Amino acid sequence: MLESLLYPQTVAVIGASRNPEKVGYAFMHNLTRGGFPGTIVPINLEAPEILGVKCYKSLEEYGGPIDLSIIVVAHRHVKQAVQDSIRAGAKTIVVITAGFKEVGAKGAEAEQELVELCRAAGVRLMGPNCLGVLNTHHRMNATFAPTVPPPGHISVISQSGALCVAILDWAASQKLGLGKVISFGNKADLNEVDFLQALAADTETKVVAGYLESIKEGDKFLRVAQEAASVKPVVILKVGITQAGAKAASSHTGSLAGTDIAYGAAFKRAGVIRAENFEALFDYALAFATQPLPAGNRLAVITNAGGPGIMAADAAESLGFKLNPPNATVVAKLKSFLPPAAALGNPVDVIGDAEPERYVRTLELIQEDETIDAILVVATPQNMTRPLELAERLAQTHNRQKPLLTAFMGGEEVAAAKARLMELGIPNYPAPDRAVAALKAMVDYAAWRRRPARVVTRFPVNRRRVERVLQWHYRSGVQQVGEVEAKEILRAYEFNILDGALARTAEEAVEVAQRIGYPVVLKISSPDIIHKSDFGGVRINLASAEQVRDAFDLMMLRVQRRAPNALIRGAYVEKMGNKGREVILGMTRDPQFGPMLMFGLGGIFVEVMKDVTFHLAPITQDEAMQMLMGTRSYALLKGARGQAPVDLLAIANALQRISQLATDYPQIKELDINPFIVGEVGTEPYVADARMTLMSPAPEAAS
Repeated sequence: MLESLLYPQTVAVIGASRNPEKVGYAFMHNLTRGGFPGTIVPINLEAPEILGVKCYKSLEEYGGPIDLSIIVVAHRHVKQAVQDSIRAGAKTIVVITAGFKEVGAKGAEAEQELVELCRAAGVRLMGPNCLGVLNTHHRMNATFAPTVPPPGHISVISQSGALCVAILDWAASQKLGLGKVISFGNKADLNEVDFLQALAADTETKVVAGYLESIKEGDKFLRVAQEAASVKPVVILKVGITQAGAKAASSHTGSLAGTDIAYGAAFKRAGVIRAENFEALFDYALAFATQPLPAGNRLAVITNAGGPGIMAADAAESLGFKLNPPNATVVAKLKSFLPPAAALGNPVDVIGDAEPERYVRTLELIQEDETIDAILVVATPQNMTRPLELAERLAQTHNRQKPLLTAFMGGEEVAAAKARLMELGIPNYPAPDRAVAALKAMVDYAAWRRRPARVVTRFPVNRRRVERVLQWHYRSGVQQVGEVEAKEILRAYEFNILDGALARTAEEAVEVAQRIGYPVVLKISSPDIIHKSDFGGVRINLASAEQVRDAFDLMMLRVQRRAPNALIRGAYVEKMGNKGREVILGMTRDPQFGPMLMFGLGGIFVEVMKDVTFHLAPITQDEAMQMLMGTRSYALLKGARGQAPVDLLAIANALQRISQLATDYPQIKELDINPFIVGEVGTEPYVADARMTLMSPAPEAAS
């Protein structure tokens, strides 16, 4: 896939230059210096040759076929160069020139013209406004970057050309091997989805690392990223996360679900490892490229210093690692050669005078311990350490069955050892916490790879009832689905809805209350009032006709004063439910990735602490349970401090039903069940309040 871009035999450089200050010269210099094994075709109107390569005035003069055309001419000549490349049989065209979509509407029009020309001819276009492409395994540096790293098995895709230059320079200085480096700029045609597909199939690529500012095709990205992550790790640094895409959202779910939340949920579903920053991007990629995946989260730390060992232990515990002591057999063997002052727990402290032999013998035993899944070796440059020798001995001793990461801490004393570790394929980190974070990424990815097959439950539901409600709202031009109708929809999906009815007068409210039985709850019904309690629109535990009548009259008076322009439909009279734990269930529809489900505890946990989790629909029961466990307040649901645990499976079941509703009806933009009351196992949870917002206009998929 994309052979003509990544492994071309003939490369044309349209705009090749003899002037070392020009981008066209940099391409010629990089292609020739790198030893590109194919044919280079420089196009220059005046020069007979550049850097010993014969030039042509045009592709027509060259006359032969080309695989890849690189265009570095001025903006006004780009369209002609694209047309010439198509006529010459180019399969892929890379437009380096800037001045297109990124500069405004006219530039966007010009860019679209290029796309249409290429699509009509069946040619792929990369760029415009990009750095180019590097393939160290093909000895092809078709970029204008000044430095090239050694060959390796980490391939990079980037929306930013400038960042690619920085990556190449940094990787060269670190002697970090890279495979392909692809800068795709404005991604007018080829985008991250195409490159993920290509690199997933590329045998030279072990890890895909990416820098993205946006994702063009959300649904397709999810599918392709999941396919890629199923065969090799995909690590992405996603930036541009500070603009919450929910300013106009009216529901709790919508207001909490910013753009960044959607990307996080999408990456989690697809098995993409998300890097928090530039350092983490390559910390993770390096570990994946050089080490086997761990079987679990049981980490052993070997150190020659107490302080760094504690740092490692703190980082490990905070990220959920188990720091079990070595098994009894290993401890007995460690005692046979470690000094009496050594610590034999976890971390294993071989103490400050440890020479390489002591480290190595400890590593030999630890890596054979079946209760350990991963190993971190921490070393500080003390008198007996001999860091360079230690680095070589560790690499020789490592049996490659479990991941081994190191943290050689220091400067000049460990510089040569760090470089040697890189050469020997052992990742080194400047501090234990960065090594532990890389191991955590490996553990999470390994768990994702081992996940069971996804089975999404389909519940029997009454779709006709839902469609009646939705059709009425669209005919009436009403986007807000209030409590009465929202509960009607949820009842169709087998949610437990307490008895109740809408009352337009105080007398009707009394009649409803007497029919369903006291005590009751009274709630204002208005499409213009979203948060009822803010307007005095909720009264609970009404136990008599007099209380209901008084509450109705007082509520209408207060609401009319506080919201004089609101349309008041009456009050909803509902049976008072049993007490239980209040949780909030919700859904908001992300424009890129579709419906996102939300779960959190009610009250302060959602309002103040924002303690909520999100997951893309559709979800399985396991994924629903993961949503519950992903909250900081999960312990309260399990029954902390003597409280009875709530029915967790009932909440998971409700989340799955919302998932089905959201995927069945793309008309529903937002949904809140707040609160959903859940009690102990054996009691039936119920919907205390609910509301929805519909898309406008109705999607074509509407029923």
